[in-house]
Amino acid sequence: MLFVGCDGAPWNDPYPSKDREANTVYSAFQEHPKHLDPARTYSESEWVFICQIYEPPLQYAYLKRPYQLEPLTAASLPEVRYLNQAGEPLAANAPEQEIAYSEYLIRIKPGMYYQQHPAFAQEQNGKYRYYPLSLQAAEQYQVLSEFTERATREVIAEDYVYQIKRLAEPHLSSPIFGLMSRYIVGLEELRAALNVEAKKQDENLEMDLRSYPLKGVEVVDRYTYRIRIHGKYPQFLYWLTMPFFAPIPWEATRFYAQPGLESHNISLDWYPVGTGPFILTVNNPDREMVLEKNPSFRGELYPSDGTKEDKEQGYLENAGTLVPMIDKAVFTIENESIPYWAKFLQGYYDSSGVSSDDFSTAISFNAWGGAELSSELKKQGIQLQTSIGSSIWYWGFNMLDDTVGGYTEKARKLRQAISLALDVDEFILIFMNGRGITASSPIPPDIFGFQVVQDQKQNDLDKARQLLKEAGFSEGLTLYFDTVISGGPEEMATQAWLQKQFAKIGIELVIRGTDYNRFVEKQQLGTLQMYFWGWKADYPDPENFLFLLYGPNSSMKNGGENTSNYQNPVYDSLFEKMRSMANTEERFQIIQQMDEIVRQDMPWMGGFYPKDYVLRHQWISPRKNSAVATNTLKYAKIDPKLRAAKRKMWNQPMVWPLVGLIVLLLLCVVPAFIQYWLRERQKRKG
Repeated sequence: MLFVGCDGAPWNDPYPSKDREANTVYSAFQEHPKHLDPARTYSESEWVFICQIYEPPLQYAYLKRPYQLEPLTAASLPEVRYLNQAGEPLAANAPEQEIAYSEYLIRIKPGMYYQQHPAFAQEQNGKYRYYPLSLQAAEQYQVLSEFTERATREVIAEDYVYQIKRLAEPHLSSPIFGLMSRYIVGLEELRAALNVEAKKQDENLEMDLRSYPLKGVEVVDRYTYRIRIHGKYPQFLYWLTMPFFAPIPWEATRFYAQPGLESHNISLDWYPVGTGPFILTVNNPDREMVLEKNPSFRGELYPSDGTKEDKEQGYLENAGTLVPMIDKAVFTIENESIPYWAKFLQGYYDSSGVSSDDFSTAISFNAWGGAELSSELKKQGIQLQTSIGSSIWYWGFNMLDDTVGGYTEKARKLRQAISLALDVDEFILIFMNGRGITASSPIPPDIFGFQVVQDQKQNDLDKARQLLKEAGFSEGLTLYFDTVISGGPEEMATQAWLQKQFAKIGIELVIRGTDYNRFVEKQQLGTLQMYFWGWKADYPDPENFLFLLYGPNSSMKNGGENTSNYQNPVYDSLFEKMRSMANTEERFQIIQQMDEIVRQDMPWMGGFYPKDYVLRHQWISPRKNSAVATNTLKYAKIDPKLRAAKRKMWNQPMVWPLVGLIVLLLLCVVPAFIQYWLRERQKRKG
């Protein structure tokens, strides 16, 4: 043991010694990735990986806020034109009711190549090296790396069309098929045709989709394809930033579909084939996931069009640099927050969030209520970044309920009274360590249409009691709040706090706890009275939040996301006008009208926008937080030498306990040895 760490390196370093100064980012993950096939995954924990590997046509501009779209693999933003029912072109400003179809013409960049992969490997005669394989030959391969010969090929428009067809494959069960089949012309018919074909063969067998036409999606030329959707749906552009629409080569799906490979997890769900800046080289979800720089990546420049604030925050210090700037990213599984936090403080993770358990030791608040790092973390050079995520949590009323629902003056005043009694600021302070902002609108910051209501009054108990009296409710009113049971002590505290809020104006609140599935069933049946729920943006458009109160999206009537079952004809009419508009002043004015209607009807009693806290060590360059973009690992940059030096400084071994233990053992052993020696000597004399 005395020779351990003779090179001066930390004894507790969990990484190989050869990687001490490697250009590698170290992070962690908690949930095992289930799907890495871009047609199948819709999970944030899986997108952390695949969005660094797959590249759809568009992405969000890294530094711009509000969020803006820009080309990624597309040569430019799609050209959009509108058609009538007869397929004839319409003017760009044609009335929405005249638009039967929207067409998106997408040109991709030439000269893009896939990562090296055995699916592309060919022999000199042009035959594929690993296709077809006999069952016996296929079963000899245990992992993908055993296929030693690899190649690549250029990305073409047909690959994007091929992936869109995969959304309709029955055995893939794509999570967006239901939505996209309502928009992409012919996708529903393709699913029906594939269902018929699946009955003729093994239902899990990958079909060659090149031979199946998709009416609404076609290849124009080698680098151009066209998508036709029903009606006018400008938000479709946001879907083109997601891995669902990244290119997939038919060679890869054919390679993986060979019998005998799936049983060894040699599949697209396990080994992605992309064009992005990174490739997945280790997939061990019980231990670690490793992304490494893709040698076939075409290259991309770090953006240089930031604001003055971006420059002050350090987001422009790498402007114009070729990305990615790291060679590798290692993600280690951490099921508990305590060991993750300890390793972050030791320098073995480059960045970290702040859990509730660690918040008080990491963050303090100044006299103005601003969050600051603790003095200990400041000494380590750790820096804090905060941002408001594109999400909202809210307490809602069921507008179909006989007591709190309805649109009479009596019902409105009851809801308004409860809203004034609910102290959202206090909730954020007690249960979220101040990590949130009271919501003034369904739309969070950084989304077009967000506005701060200056005259919004919170926690006005006198006015609340007056409204309750005007509504005809006396002391002793009993109401019911439905919630999902988790069983933790924080849940009991939250429920007690909520009951206290209602008690302030003389209302008894009964908590009705249930499991998650039963809670969702109550939503769908419309049997909730009051509840707590949330929503995170699919894409950064006000439509994706305002539709939470759009009448036809009622959860009870139509299975939608309007969990309050709110329906106001004026609001719905404004929503239908607003949803397909560009982000203009007119659209903003309409959103303001909708917000005012909601404040009067009060289908939600209150809500908040969560605030994200991210800590990073001094050796990693600042990265701008994004609530919607997930392909930002390519913008990371580190100083490996500084990291190695700090790790060594912070993890000096405490040798004295070991030395003390050895001395103690000697003190115990030496007298016994002397006694034994004397006894033996006495025996020899005798």
